[in-house]
Amino acid sequence: MASPALQPIRTISILGCGWLGFPLAQALVAEGYTVKGSTTSPNKIGSLEEAGIQPFLLSVKEEVEAAEKADFFDADLLFLNIPPGGRRDPQVEDTYPQKIKAVLNELHQSPVRYLLFCSSTGVYGSNNDWVDENSPLAGETASGRALEVIERFLALQQHPIISVLRLAGLVGGNRKPGRFLAGKKDLPNGEAPVNLVHREDCIGIILELIRQGAWGETFNVVADEHPTRAAFYTVQAEKLGLEPPTFVGNKQLSYKLVSNDKVKRVLKYRFRYPDPKGF
Repeated sequence: MASPALQPIRTISILGCGWLGFPLAQALVAEGYTVKGSTTSPNKIGSLEEAGIQPFLLSVKEEVEAAEKADFFDADLLFLNIPPGGRRDPQVEDTYPQKIKAVLNELHQSPVRYLLFCSSTGVYGSNNDWVDENSPLAGETASGRALEVIERFLALQQHPIISVLRLAGLVGGNRKPGRFLAGKKDLPNGEAPVNLVHREDCIGIILELIRQGAWGETFNVVADEHPTRAAFYTVQAEKLGLEPPTFVGNKQLSYKLVSNDKVKRVLKYRFRYPDPKGF
């Protein structure tokens, strides 16, 4: 009898069919998986159906609220992609762990065998040096600390089998980074390196992880290159014909360099967008 880690995955539920979850769902449908997708907006039900995704109207608060909750969680794998919300939720360090634990309560009563959880490189502190998957967790923002709490909680779970993706800053699709800082003056930390990743590489890595069954692992998902903030945002603003931002010198830089060595070594993944300046 095959071990649980070798059992095939046929049905995947995606909790959060938004900027990343929707194109991921489309890619999984194209790969032949049965895909169930959740949204909080009734207006998006039609677009999910048109893409071959079984739609579910579902929200996560202190509990998971959905009319057909058991059907949504009837899957082999759950892709859990609920961003903490950060500044939009001043109580994020309390509310976010409650939401994720509510989802886990549902998983414990479901057939789901694998959980793929989207975390962030925000769980690392700024040590002005390289960090990898074995580096200490030291989130510096409310969102980073909330994710750190959940990662530690997930590490204690025996079921389902969990892999964690620590995503760097996400770019691609309608997220045009040239607009983020265009025209702004005298910004700090211009010489600090950026940690970014293109959405297409996020999806490519997720597909490889599922294909290869790389469960029980944590991976940083970040591009190969780390240009300075000044170089990256200047190039991106110029691509859109916008006024580039300006930066002031800062002798006390605050940064981290997130390593992607593990995802390239374990999954043999080659980045489609290795240099953020080419996003």
